[in-house]
Amino acid sequence: MDKFIIGPHFRLQEWVAEEKGYFRDEGLDYEFQETMPSTSGAAHHLGNQVGAFQTIEAGRTCNISGACHWTVNVAASSGHGKLYADAYSVSPAGVFVPADSPVKEPKDLAGVPISVGYQSGSHYATIQALEQYMPLADIKLSFADGLLFSRMEMLFDRKVPAVSVFSGPYYFMEQLGFRKIIDSTFMMAMSVNGNPDMEDVRKYYKALRRAQRDIDLRPELYTHYYKKEFPLRFHDMMDTRRWGPGERIVFEPYTKEVFEESQRWIAARGIFPDGNLGSGDYDASIITLAAE
Repeated sequence: MDKFIIGPHFRLQEWVAEEKGYFRDEGLDYEFQETMPSTSGAAHHLGNQVGAFQTIEAGRTCNISGACHWTVNVAASSGHGKLYADAYSVSPAGVFVPADSPVKEPKDLAGVPISVGYQSGSHYATIQALEQYMPLADIKLSFADGLLFSRMEMLFDRKVPAVSVFSGPYYFMEQLGFRKIIDSTFMMAMSVNGNPDMEDVRKYYKALRRAQRDIDLRPELYTHYYKKEFPLRFHDMMDTRRWGPGERIVFEPYTKEVFEESQRWIAARGIFPDGNLGSGDYDASIITLAAE
């Protein structure tokens, strides 16, 4: 039987489950595969119009991987994988600027280019956060600065005025004294690709549930795992003892109501310029173990 291929997503749970042997306890024959290379420093910048949606659309080779719920929603609705509907997660995120930036509060970001990933969590989340303060036309997003770690590096090198980051880079920017202008915490979902044995999916989530409890209890024991997916350039600067637990898995369903409300929200803001969000059929877009 083929191995179950897991794409880690800049979070701690998979690494804890591996350390503690939880995957092995469940009898899961697995391996990890980076979906967006980070530690090597390669492939951070994939072009202006390439983000999480495009990597799913192109066909991720792992059986399960994460992205923001908006992108997994539309990708699954468009026939690219299935949205795992029995759990979701929530990741801390925010828009950061250098400490000496003239931007002091959210309204100051009007017209300021904010580096985000195209049709990725930062794209949607930045709009969601800032539309409380300004018209959509005043939110200026830049898609030219690559995926998560590339954007983080651009801010570190003072090549861009503002960046949206989440998870480990969020804590790293805080550690280095960059200023968070607004929080944009958002939901993640998992994309199930190919035709994995659903019993393997069950084993995977049983292991993650145990890992989540461990992280909740003693997060300081596990934050060092952020280095597993961080560019090597920054390892000596990282004091992960100061960092938080990051993305938290919520073992509650991603419901039809959430699916449909998210589709309406995306459509109203024109995030997919052609307006094509797929079939919009929840039942055809999700995969669940709840009925088994």
